Amino acid sequence: MTGEPRFDPTIHAPARFRLCAVLRHVDAVGFGSLVNVLSMSESQLSKTIRSLAEVGYVMVTKGPSDRRGDLRHTTTVRLTELGRSAYDGHVAALHEIVAQRPA
Repeated sequence: MTGEPRFDPTIHAPARFRLCAVLRHVDAVGFGSLVNVLSMSESQLSKTIRSLAEVGYVMVTKGPSDRRGDLRHTTTVRLTELGRSAYDGHVAALHEIVAQRPA
């Protein structure tokens, strides 16, 4: 994980930061799994995903389920390259803040 240190207020909000942290090391995660992993309500997670999608940090894909035989669709979420770069830069900026020593 490398990135130019850049504090990103869009990512910094706790729910958005946690979502990016989960998505950073995987290709994509199903919506239901994210609800469980992040212990969020579906509406809170939807709002969090929407706010990150609006700036291009996450991509949402809906498609038929491989596991079910019915017509319901599954929703998967992934971090875009822009999102990965922003998250990495934000984490690097946080590391710089934490590493600062008083004069």
